[in-house]
Amino acid sequence: MLVPETGEDLPRPVAPKRAVQSLSVAIPAYNEAENIAGMVDDVIREIGLLADDVEIIVVDDGSKDATAEVVRGLAARHPQVRLVRHQVNQGYGAAVFDGLDSATKDLVFFTDGDRQFDLAEVRNLLDRASTADLVVGYRAPRRDPPLRRLNGKGWSLLVTMLFGYTARDIDCAFKLMRRPVIRRLRGEVRSRGATFSAEFLVRAKRAGFRIVEVPIRGHRPRVAGSPTGAKPSVVFRAFGELIRFRLSLWRERAPA
Repeated sequence: MLVPETGEDLPRPVAPKRAVQSLSVAIPAYNEAENIAGMVDDVIREIGLLADDVEIIVVDDGSKDATAEVVRGLAARHPQVRLVRHQVNQGYGAAVFDGLDSATKDLVFFTDGDRQFDLAEVRNLLDRASTADLVVGYRAPRRDPPLRRLNGKGWSLLVTMLFGYTARDIDCAFKLMRRPVIRRLRGEVRSRGATFSAEFLVRAKRAGFRIVEVPIRGHRPRVAGSPTGAKPSVVFRAFGELIRFRLSLWRERAPA
């Protein structure tokens, strides 16, 4: 048996098929200096396999640590990385929406900067993008401390009772959407705190956008940094925002 002396007659390796041509990744971050460099590296490595053109938008929501400085260093090395900075902390919802609103690609994905998700699972969302306007992940299972899991279930139940069903894991920070969804809701979503995800989903459903849910198996415990969502001040503010949102919807539907 003759073996070719050159590789010209050997089968060429086939590059993995990318799921989409272009994708924006929005990452809200507050005091995530310990996580954000690794998070951006994860995005470049994992999501770079899924899209030919990826932009990464990190929104530093007035962090008190070196989050912004770390992102500036990343942007100097990676042209696809862009920093959006709030001079003062405006709240989780403000950081998420400013990231979404800064996106330039047709498909926009957002996740938190705490590295709790396996980004390879973004492919599962992209696989459903052709049949939906908004693809919402739910943690299966959710690998957070028991109290946070209990709070999350209670919050989702409360939102469902007040507004009807939208998603089983409302605050799961693993969502993919088409940019027209963002443009349509730009002037409607007013929450700038922890109620943002609930209001965004409720208004998207009422606007007639198609919503599909996908299980996310690769949820991991946080290994660095400190979550702020369970602070009493954040929780009380979220309840206040939720009640105001419920009242505003009643006023919007009331006859003139």
